[in-house]
Amino acid sequence: MDDSTGDPGERLSPCPGLTRRAAIGAVLALPALAQGQWPERAVTIVVPFAPGSSSDIIARTLAQGMGQALERNFVVENRPGASGIIGTQGVVRAAPDGATLLHAPLSVWAINVAMRPDLPYNPVTQLTRIMQTVRTPNVLVVNPTVAPVRDVAEFVAWLKRPGANGAYSSSGIGSSDHTTGALFSQVTGTDSNHVPYTGGGPATAALLAGNVPFSFQNLGSIMPQIRDGRVRALMVTSEGRHRALPDVPSAIEAGMPEVVVYSWQALGGPPGMAPALVARIHAEATRALRAPAAAARLDDLGFEVVASQPEEFARFQLQEIERWRGVVARGNIRPE
Repeated sequence: MDDSTGDPGERLSPCPGLTRRAAIGAVLALPALAQGQWPERAVTIVVPFAPGSSSDIIARTLAQGMGQALERNFVVENRPGASGIIGTQGVVRAAPDGATLLHAPLSVWAINVAMRPDLPYNPVTQLTRIMQTVRTPNVLVVNPTVAPVRDVAEFVAWLKRPGANGAYSSSGIGSSDHTTGALFSQVTGTDSNHVPYTGGGPATAALLAGNVPFSFQNLGSIMPQIRDGRVRALMVTSEGRHRALPDVPSAIEAGMPEVVVYSWQALGGPPGMAPALVARIHAEATRALRAPAAAARLDDLGFEVVASQPEEFARFQLQEIERWRGVVARGNIRPE
């Protein structure tokens, strides 16, 4: 982990507000960016995770679409480490001129806030919220050779048997699949042991090998294993059934409305970005995500384009922080 902790004013504060340095930067940037203009140099979209992650896939879709439309260079830079903290901290410290953007999942925007009281920045006050880009539900899947169950009710009963192996795999501590599993355990009153891995691929491999009986994985990433019968889908964590899995009940149908969960991604930037610049970036990003070819590809991967307005995303972020703060507290979840 980066041993630099930043200025004291950049730490989490109970009162929303920008740091003095960020506020000064915003004032200085306004004249040059009043018309929503970007600087002439390339635009870097920072993804604080490794290549191939969901954040990376969406960021590259944005970079390609925005680059072609604007005839300028957009590059994706992966800066993984410390559950997204290292890459995000670099964006917090960047100039608010639109040359550096952040594309990251809910763990960066919400779960880290709830789980890490020593977070060296505040993603509510020290990041400019541009939009929630996409979302996808998670799927409760079991290895049928380990957990020979057909539905959620059978599975909960199986988990409550004396000596049952209630372990579940995830892509890492604080990830959406981790916290969804914790929420499921809290709602069902079951005792499940979380087994973190270094990504969705290893977490799925552990499930396939029978090392754990179940997992919550993003719809798009687990669909191949569902189709070939190597895992059995019991529930989709959405309000209604998903067209990709028409025979699998939703969380509401399974009697668990509390477990309606989406794994979502969002686009933002450094603090103090001019409103006109934010509006311009929002418009171009929305156009890139909703372009027919891009929308079709994202749909195939299980993503739903959201493209929310900045104010809508800001409200949603606060709701998600409070939601996961409760899950983290009840589960006594601690960072690695």
